[in-house]
Amino acid sequence: MIEHFEAYSDLEEIAEKLSDADPTIRRIAVIELADEASVEAVPLIVKAIGDESAEVRLQAAIALGEFDGIEAAKALVIGLHDADPKVVQAASDSLAELKDPKAATPILPLTSHNNEFVRAAALRGLKELRHPDALANGIIGLSDEVAAVRVQAIGVVGYLQTEEALPALINACRDKEAIVRRTAIGSLAFSSSVHAANALIAALKDEDWSVREIAAEVAGKSGFDSAIDPLISLLTDESWQVHLKAIRSLGLLKAVKAIDQIAPALDHEISNLRKEAAAAFGEIANAAALPYLEKLVDDPDPDVRKNVRWALVKIKS
Repeated sequence: MIEHFEAYSDLEEIAEKLSDADPTIRRIAVIELADEASVEAVPLIVKAIGDESAEVRLQAAIALGEFDGIEAAKALVIGLHDADPKVVQAASDSLAELKDPKAATPILPLTSHNNEFVRAAALRGLKELRHPDALANGIIGLSDEVAAVRVQAIGVVGYLQTEEALPALINACRDKEAIVRRTAIGSLAFSSSVHAANALIAALKDEDWSVREIAAEVAGKSGFDSAIDPLISLLTDESWQVHLKAIRSLGLLKAVKAIDQIAPALDHEISNLRKEAAAAFGEIANAAALPYLEKLVDDPDPDVRKNVRWALVKIKS
């Protein structure tokens, strides 16, 4: 009882500073309230989001990122409409830290706001909440005229991981903007459907290397054997990042037929490619890779040598 009383007394003392004439004192009070890490501090910080000083409001928006729940969400929604862009950004960042699904209630209406930043911030905040009511808002957001909003909408829909949303996500894989296509492809890892597989395989031929890279990565994680031949074709991709992810996924898919095509990477000047090729051979664990690996036991890069030793053990065992 004594400890609880002392904690409350400290909170009261800090709260008095929120009425100080000096905005610096009020800002420090908000910092101290956040340090208390008590739910009793939330209403006081919420009050500070309406302070006349932008510096105090900014600190309040930052501090609310340390808490959760509907009251914090309501205050951060107010912060999104602040006149100071720093406060707006801080409110957006703190919204993304919320985890309580109940916090979705005041955020959901903002997905149709006339300001594109607010729409994107609302969708970004809804992603981690995984609230079922956010699915419809997310799907609508996939058709937004602003690419940044579409990207955040994909996050909402993708995190819910429901087959119901799959057609909308696959459609986003054909978006005119590469960043949207890349994000959509990355969200397909949850699905084992043939439709998701076809979208990934199509993305392996995308004109943008970053889309091909994420498609190559997701194809291996999803376990699509139908992606093996398209992945082999990426072993000559002009981008070494795409080449690397293709090797990794072929290893995960245990693509024995790709051993001879992966082997040239063991002589590549980029050590990460040599390391990845050795690791892939360990995953495939087929004796056909032994002659290639044995040539690399004295590779100058210690990480490559480590992967070679591991792969040799895997194959010989």
